[in-house]
Amino acid sequence: MPDLIVIPARYGSTRLPGKPLVEIAGKTLLSRVVAVAREGARRAGNAEIVVATDDARILDHAHALGCDAVLTASAITSGSGRAWAAARDRAPEIVVNLQGDAPFVDPAMIAALIGALRDSSSAVATPVVQLDWDTLDAMRAHKQTSPFSGTTCVRDSEGRALWFSKIILPAMRNEAQLREASALSPVFRHIGLYAYRFAALREFEATPPTPYEQLEGLEQLRFLESGVEIRTVTVAPPRHAMSGIDTPADVALAERLIAQFGEPEHAWR
Repeated sequence: MPDLIVIPARYGSTRLPGKPLVEIAGKTLLSRVVAVAREGARRAGNAEIVVATDDARILDHAHALGCDAVLTASAITSGSGRAWAAARDRAPEIVVNLQGDAPFVDPAMIAALIGALRDSSSAVATPVVQLDWDTLDAMRAHKQTSPFSGTTCVRDSEGRALWFSKIILPAMRNEAQLREASALSPVFRHIGLYAYRFAALREFEATPPTPYEQLEGLEQLRFLESGVEIRTVTVAPPRHAMSGIDTPADVALAERLIAQFGEPEHAWR
């Protein structure tokens, strides 16, 4: 059974209705994410792609793109829930949850996460970026006005996640000396892309939200609070550095990044 890359693509969005069908520099958001998934599947090998949506218009668009797609219940509120709904009848060994509003994910990250699970006994894999000091300073400044934007990860020497938080972790004594010693800070920023073993995703969906998950608003803490290992994979900082597309302002920013850095596909070759 091939591994499965699921693209959750919900029509309803209070800030950007019909988001997967919105055009960014002449291409729909969904078409851009499908292109990411296809390249990730090609690099990983033995992987299939499916769009999981709640709307027939998105289903039709996915089919027009030549991509497999399934209708899932509109009551599902999370990407992991929609990924599970799409994967449960197929029972692949590994399920990748590639959010449908993330057009700038590097396909190499998808292949790296699949590879990390194929080569280990870990239940979940997710990417992190080690921040240089300038990027850390920018993150600190941004959190002054948007404290719940951006997630950090603390991990052990073998890459196992110890914790995720909206607070910048770890706290640092003697930061001045650390800055002199290395161009990279000890802070890792989490990128919201996940690969799960099928059984781990099934158990996750059967487990109610946990206390720290609810406090931080981070669903991956449900795994850690349940004693499930998450393997982190260090990746290079993305060239088009932005989070998901949620508002018209995000669309405009994405178009500016494409104008500045070129189409993402150009960097994949």
